[in-house]
Amino acid sequence: MVSVRLLVLFLLSVSLLGSQPTQSSQQVSSPAHPAGEQSPLDPSSLSFPWSRLRLPRYIIPLHYHLFLHPNLTSLSFTGSVQIQIDVQNNTNWVVLHSKGLHISKATILDQNLVLPVLHNPSHEQIGIFSPRVLSSGQKYFLYIEFEAELAEGFYGFYKSTYRTSQGETRTLASTHFEPTSARMAFPCFDEPNFKANFSVRIRRSQEYISLSNMPVVKTVEVNGGLLEDQFAESVKMSTYLVAFVICDFKSVTGTTSSGVQVSIYAAPEKWQQTHYALEVAVKMLDFYEDYFNIRYPLPKQDLIAIPDFQSGAMENWGLTTYRETSLLFDPLTSSVSDKLWVTMVIGHELAHQWFGNLVTMEWWNDIWLNEGFARYMEYISVEATYPDLKVEEYLLHTCFAAVGLDSLNSSRPISSPAENPTQIKEMFDTVSYDKGACVLHMLRHFLTDEVFQSGIVRYLRKYSYKNAHNQDLWDSLANFNHLPFCDRGEHLDLTAMMNTWTLQKGIPLVTVTRKGPRLLFKLQHLHFSVDAPFYFYSFLWQIPLTYKTDVSGTIHRHLMTSPTDSIHIGEEASWVKVNTDMTGFYVVHYEESGWDVMTKLLRENYTALSYKDRTQLIHNAFQLVTAGHLPLNKALDLIGYLKRETHTVPLLKGLGYLEAFYHIIEKRDEMFTLIFLRVLGQMYILQFFRAVIDQQTWSDSGSVSERRLRSEVLSLACHLDYPPCLERARQRFKDWLQSNGTLNPPTDVAETVFSVGAQDDHGWASLLNTYKTSLSAAQKHKILFALTSSRDSNKLQRLLDLGLEGKVIRSQDLSSLILMVARNSRGCNLAWNFVKKNWDTLVQKFQLGSFCIRNIIIGTTGQFSSQEELNEVNMLFFESIKEQASQLRATQVALDNVQKNVRWVQRNLETLRSWLNEQMQ
Repeated sequence: MVSVRLLVLFLLSVSLLGSQPTQSSQQVSSPAHPAGEQSPLDPSSLSFPWSRLRLPRYIIPLHYHLFLHPNLTSLSFTGSVQIQIDVQNNTNWVVLHSKGLHISKATILDQNLVLPVLHNPSHEQIGIFSPRVLSSGQKYFLYIEFEAELAEGFYGFYKSTYRTSQGETRTLASTHFEPTSARMAFPCFDEPNFKANFSVRIRRSQEYISLSNMPVVKTVEVNGGLLEDQFAESVKMSTYLVAFVICDFKSVTGTTSSGVQVSIYAAPEKWQQTHYALEVAVKMLDFYEDYFNIRYPLPKQDLIAIPDFQSGAMENWGLTTYRETSLLFDPLTSSVSDKLWVTMVIGHELAHQWFGNLVTMEWWNDIWLNEGFARYMEYISVEATYPDLKVEEYLLHTCFAAVGLDSLNSSRPISSPAENPTQIKEMFDTVSYDKGACVLHMLRHFLTDEVFQSGIVRYLRKYSYKNAHNQDLWDSLANFNHLPFCDRGEHLDLTAMMNTWTLQKGIPLVTVTRKGPRLLFKLQHLHFSVDAPFYFYSFLWQIPLTYKTDVSGTIHRHLMTSPTDSIHIGEEASWVKVNTDMTGFYVVHYEESGWDVMTKLLRENYTALSYKDRTQLIHNAFQLVTAGHLPLNKALDLIGYLKRETHTVPLLKGLGYLEAFYHIIEKRDEMFTLIFLRVLGQMYILQFFRAVIDQQTWSDSGSVSERRLRSEVLSLACHLDYPPCLERARQRFKDWLQSNGTLNPPTDVAETVFSVGAQDDHGWASLLNTYKTSLSAAQKHKILFALTSSRDSNKLQRLLDLGLEGKVIRSQDLSSLILMVARNSRGCNLAWNFVKKNWDTLVQKFQLGSFCIRNIIIGTTGQFSSQEELNEVNMLFFESIKEQASQLRATQVALDNVQKNVRWVQRNLETLRSWLNEQMQ
């Protein structure tokens, strides 16, 4: 009669779970039964009890005791996990996550029974059946033993390798769990709001060390001469933040002012490149403890450079992992841009120790609460700790990137639904990071620095070790008495205001018209779509407008809450600049003669506006050209003042648009292309910017801004075959070759020097050989870019093949390599054909929905500008992978971009040619 009782209990458990059984993707494990233990029934008589992607809420994990024994020779691991669970409802089932793990045993510790385990691979879940009811209000210990291969790729518990200078290959094992890959390393409740404590033990060979979130408290010797590291119990955290690494790395260590031990780990021969990161990490932790007024809660913070790493870095609590280019700095080969990148990435990951780790979003739909804040805190922290790096100059470009994506129909709200792993991975995009940061920047200026900072401290304190929603942030920030925007006595509903920015997609277009003493405002949705749906025009935002005039040094503020509005500025103002320093996330269109006024101002007295205002004017004008609101010649006239511009940021912005036009034309096949290119590039651009180009030195001297300008301008000049630039670059490359690579070019121009040198067979082969042996990730990146600048399609194809093979060029760099080849006019179609041919392999390497797949799709199609190319992308390729393409927002982004390019060419190519003819007369 036991089987009848079990059937009754099973049916009861299904009803308690509130879902129908799913049998279509069910698999069954029947573990071995050690002596004294027995399985209560045949597992095949059970059906999987849960049909939803999200786990049931009736069991809460409290504490994981995790044991792992990785074998770096067999590239496999065994492990066990004991999970203390709190049962909320009577049930016989425990449903949790597991992916790719072989479960050899599962039991409830006090039952002495081996329990049947059912698998639902499509949902990456397992169900463990207990014949005895798990009672509501009680706590139990679930014990599971498992084994698996170390993963190929970049997710879960995966293998990585590096080569020593003697050519020896060494292996390590590392983790990357965000967003949904902890389940590949151990069975767990792999959702962010199932926070728990973790106690980790790792068994290893004596030649390795092991690292995890917490410090080692005890190391014991076990059978076979192995060592077992026992780590301190962690704070309460989400599974995606758990981390462990087994390697033979060396470290350098320092201590913060509050006593936190900070260590930087890298492969032994790269140890000398860790010192700058240590300096930055110590400074950053000190800064964040002061800014957030909350102590860093762990005793240590390790930062480690992993040789194989898909993303830039990962914020695992107490053990942040990085690409080598994001952590290591070599003064001989790393440029000032490399230095800024390392500083910003460390600032980003350490900000996460509070935003994301201490307080975590409830679900992945609000990942911007993690990533938008961390992206914004990069700028706040680096500006405070390394003011000489001028990081504020880069925030504009972050917002420009967000505008570009958010103007497409394929954009999405900051807070968007995401359920399955592919959808969740796609949330880690420009909207979450860049738009999130720019909306926070706007909010900070709206609330004032003091109110913003005190509000986020209130938020972090209230939700420490918990999960939060958008609303929790707005409630924490809404405790203020007076705001500069609220000068009319009205009550501000911060939630209502911010919902207009986070719950709807798109960017506002504010059209400004001057009518005597008044400014008239009209609100629309800026979009680049060919056939925009009508609802686009019904979008409404609450916009904190700022503006200034020539008759007042004051920044005026006005909260726009309706589709039309007006303000009084007086008759005497000759010009008005709206969105001062681009603190607001919106584009401004100066209707009627407004753009002529701005053009005249820049030509006669451009210093009347800040460099941020000048840069924003340039950006807005060309965005309006793309959207069809402004003729191209008006935007080109606007940048005519740049011959006198002294600041790097607006100069590079204007130059960047001209370069973008050049590349669009460069990839076209029409008969007039060569003549047109010569006029645009070699005659107009070089003539227009010759003074700037000629004053550059081939050195690493000057401020950060000057060095950045040097790098960008000389790169473009040599690409346009400017003889003095080519001559200097060839001489530098010859000196480098003759020194056998010991006389490095100045770091800021090294990429340009290498690119010029790569144009002949000997130079290209020498660079490839250096790439194979270099110990500097920064130098390898510069060389790879240079190799992809070759005009020999056979060489470009060889690079793509090497990237696919993954030995000389690591798989982690394949997506970047494809984009580099695609940017080359000789490699654009080559890269696209490579992606089509190897699509299944690329998806297998990087996973559908990952940022690498997104970048590959968008990057390889980004220069297409003809209807034929649009048809090729859409009908011939995306249709052929319809099932996968339908799951990806990136495919629609790519199509929107190509449609945008096609329309731009149709609208503007003749205007550009006519305008150039006028300029050259």
